[in-house]
Amino acid sequence: MAAAAFEEIVEDFEFLDDWEDRYRHVIELGKAMEGLDEALQVPATKVDGCASQVWLHPSIDGGVFRFDGDSDAMIVRGLIAVLRALYNDLTLAEVGQVDAHAELGRLGLNEHLSAQRSNGVRAMIERIRSVAAAA
Repeated sequence: MAAAAFEEIVEDFEFLDDWEDRYRHVIELGKAMEGLDEALQVPATKVDGCASQVWLHPSIDGGVFRFDGDSDAMIVRGLIAVLRALYNDLTLAEVGQVDAHAELGRLGLNEHLSAQRSNGVRAMIERIRSVAAAA
């Protein structure tokens, strides 16, 4: 189960032949994403376990989950954009049902991210799931 915006990214990736093109596309997704207001880049929104500085600011409206985020690393901003496409606009229950590892595997991310980046993505997913579960 994935949001429609994520399915668009999957379709885009199908047209990109090699990992370098896909990597550039992830970076472009990050560049296109609106940054997180600096006032929200505080210890409470910072995600531990990431090699880069990462902040996620979730919001829940009417049982629908959304989050904004930012990072000081362009590829990580892109990964945040991918996770936003995967999770934003899902219900709280749907957030818990997403198999992020499998969904990101459809993009080939599992094989191409460094161990540190993979740990950071896991930390972001854990934060997203825990916020949704606690709401």
